[in-house]
Amino acid sequence: QVQLVESGGGLVQPGGSLRLSCVASGSIFSIHAMGWYRQAPGKQRELVATITRDGRTGYADSVKGRFTISRDNAKNTLYLQMNSLKPEDTAVYYCNAVSIGTMWDWGQGTQVTVSS
Repeated sequence: QVQLVESGGGLVQPGGSLRLSCVASGSIFSIHAMGWYRQAPGKQRELVATITRDGRTGYADSVKGRFTISRDNAKNTLYLQMNSLKPEDTAVYYCNAVSIGTMWDWGQGTQVTVSS
């Protein structure tokens, strides 16, 4: 079973930036399409960014142009660079596989709070 550990969240003012990291316990990123998800209070978890095995990226309309997903296969680490943050980006952020049939247990996530 793969373990996923997210970090890098925090409190930031609107317009600020954060870089999230997700470290996996195995070499999975070159095998599986991965994604960053987020869940705001009272809302369902949503997929906001994806990266395929060959490095193609995709974004939800709400974050397009502001967020960038990337990975370092050698370090088994997935990243999410978040710029121009808005209060509506406030959520707990998680990483996991994109394919439902591949998903592993969810990590603890990392809290991102955008507030002045």
